[in-house]
Amino acid sequence: MKFLTQEKLTIVGAAGMIGSNMAQSAAMLHLTPNICLYDPYAPGLEGVAEEMFHCSFEDVNITFTSDIKEALTGASYVISSGGAARKQGMTREDLLKGNAGVAEELGKNIKAYCPNVKHVVIIFNPADITGLIVLLYSGLKPSQVNTLAALDSTRLQSALAKHFGVEQSEVTNCRTYGGHGEQMAVFASTAKVAGTPLMDLIGTEKLTNDQWATMKQAVIKGGANIISLRGRSSFQSPAYVSVEMTAAAMGGSSFRWPAGTYVSSEGFDHIMMAMEVQITKDGCKYTDVKGTPEEMAELKKSYEHLCKMRDEVISMGVMPPVSEWNKVNPNLK
Repeated sequence: MKFLTQEKLTIVGAAGMIGSNMAQSAAMLHLTPNICLYDPYAPGLEGVAEEMFHCSFEDVNITFTSDIKEALTGASYVISSGGAARKQGMTREDLLKGNAGVAEELGKNIKAYCPNVKHVVIIFNPADITGLIVLLYSGLKPSQVNTLAALDSTRLQSALAKHFGVEQSEVTNCRTYGGHGEQMAVFASTAKVAGTPLMDLIGTEKLTNDQWATMKQAVIKGGANIISLRGRSSFQSPAYVSVEMTAAAMGGSSFRWPAGTYVSSEGFDHIMMAMEVQITKDGCKYTDVKGTPEEMAELKKSYEHLCKMRDEVISMGVMPPVSEWNKVNPNLK
């Protein structure tokens, strides 16, 4: 059976719903035959491993361990969902304090046990900040660490497809940028519906201004809606999309959506935020976002919100001041 690589992929937080779905997606998409599952909760981890064995994937070697050193040693790729999950009534930002500590520990463990890792994807919330912390303490290059941000764009695509009664594939170039949270910037200027620019549809009887405003709010609160409907946070969609990101980093198909990446240019400095990216074997590169004046103003507000969270983490003592980051990770300018 053909795989994208033979190198080791470690899934952190594999006993959880996201982690277990990541493991299954990675095997089904033939990323690598060498998949290691890690979670400190040993009974749940063994249960996930048993389920994977029962799938009887051909030529896939599933290993599992609750020893982080064993899990990370030799890993070329890491995906982590290893933080606390979002619950009813919580925002992603509510998870900040606890998950910031988890991110710091993970970053230090990556530096200690797999310093030669090629690519890391962080998806536990608030992902923009936890990814930034992992990047700082891992010592990796900014091009080697991405965070989950695509779900906001896929939710926009889904909402438009349902509204216009078309297949999702007919709604193209849906984009949200900035923070992966309720301060995200939802762009209309990039999208098309069945070939028609979305901007030409907004304000018409096909999509009134009020309908568009309602839709934007639904997209922004898409994660909260899943919690309301299912009684728990999203797990299938973040698992699949994060595996897609990793597949691109392994040399597979191009990643189709924005991703969280370290940005330090064009007025957005020393932050991890959703941008237009290209993820390849050579790492992640981003291009500066372009939109209407109103969209760029929203993006600026989203960036400012992220900076406030970053500064809060600094005030907690989890990260040093920005001026000292280069001492911790020389790759951060």
